[in-house]
Amino acid sequence: MEIRPTTDDDRDVFVDTLHAAFGRFPETPTNGGGVWWAALEMDRGLLAVTADGRPVGTAGAYSFELTLPGENVVPAAGVSVVGVVPSHRRQGVLSAMMRHQLTELRARGDFLSVLLASEALIYRRFGYGPATYTQRLTVPRHRAALAVPRARGTADTSGADSDTGSVELLRRAECVALLEEVYDRYRRAQPGALSRPHRWWTLSAGQPPVSPAPRYVAVHRDADGVPDGYATYSLGENNTLTVDETIATDDAVFTALARFVLGHDLVSQVVFKNFPPDHPLRWQLADFRAGEVSEDTDWLWVRLLDIPRALTARSWFMDGELVLDVDDPFLGEHGRYLLTVRDGKADCAPTDRAPDLSLDATDLGSIYLGGTAPSTLIRAGHIRSHRPAAAPLADALFRADRAPHCLHWF
Repeated sequence: MEIRPTTDDDRDVFVDTLHAAFGRFPETPTNGGGVWWAALEMDRGLLAVTADGRPVGTAGAYSFELTLPGENVVPAAGVSVVGVVPSHRRQGVLSAMMRHQLTELRARGDFLSVLLASEALIYRRFGYGPATYTQRLTVPRHRAALAVPRARGTADTSGADSDTGSVELLRRAECVALLEEVYDRYRRAQPGALSRPHRWWTLSAGQPPVSPAPRYVAVHRDADGVPDGYATYSLGENNTLTVDETIATDDAVFTALARFVLGHDLVSQVVFKNFPPDHPLRWQLADFRAGEVSEDTDWLWVRLLDIPRALTARSWFMDGELVLDVDDPFLGEHGRYLLTVRDGKADCAPTDRAPDLSLDATDLGSIYLGGTAPSTLIRAGHIRSHRPAAAPLADALFRADRAPHCLHWF
């Protein structure tokens, strides 16, 4: 078997092989275009081919930017379109492609890679760990009233009920440029968020609101008329209003958009997809039990390809030192690193000092964005703490300024 890079000439066979791996057929593009694979970067693809020339596996990557704690924006490879046709599974094809891909990513200078895992058991063995989480929130329309904030008038209120802007209703087809601009502003301030390259919007590649699927868009504008948030939605069966995503630059904007969709007439319930687990909307409901959480799951998985570069790329919010003993069984690597944080910046260098924590690449990926506490993985039996003070120190060091969250599908 050969694993070779792809070019634009391989696009059709690549797409056909990928669909065969998942037992599906490519859908027919709509009049507005919008097939999800339109944004494939064929110069970052891999094709596994048998000795007689049959394609049996695919893997690819997108060129994204990832926002780290502290609003640090860095390049990240978005691994996707990974599949092996059923006739060649459990024969080492997937492992060979993933090892080849990680080697290529490093050669390109990437120090982070991310993915969305179709199955949770697959990607841990390749060094990826779940790092952001998402859920679905369902609110019955007749129980959707928002409570009056009890902290109204205090100097330190978040401003969640102090909106002075307005909400305008548009159709997706007439405001794509606005959606792109607002999303880009949002993702640069949100840890865990990925960029949506301009070509994704122009090609309508992905899921709503990037795809051309018809959607209504509630656009929020501030007091000066500048758009600073949106919610895209559609009305489906049983009069259920489904919000694809809510993008807001602050809590007041999110609350205004939530109030708009929750107040929609002739609706039985409102479903918020890709809802941040730590969001205060449930607490803003007059009836706390009205918000039903479901599909609480992982979203973005992270792998560090260069540990010192990755740890020094993000911001930190307290000083301290931690020795990390990191095992990477998939690549057959092992390293011990002294992480030293001073004034929000980190230095990370190899060391022979005794470790504070022993962990593998998967665990490091999970705690990297601050969405998973190291102590949680210690209690789960995955990370080993070598001294009592190591767990609380690691929790304090790795915490983020905001809980990481990712909306982008790829």
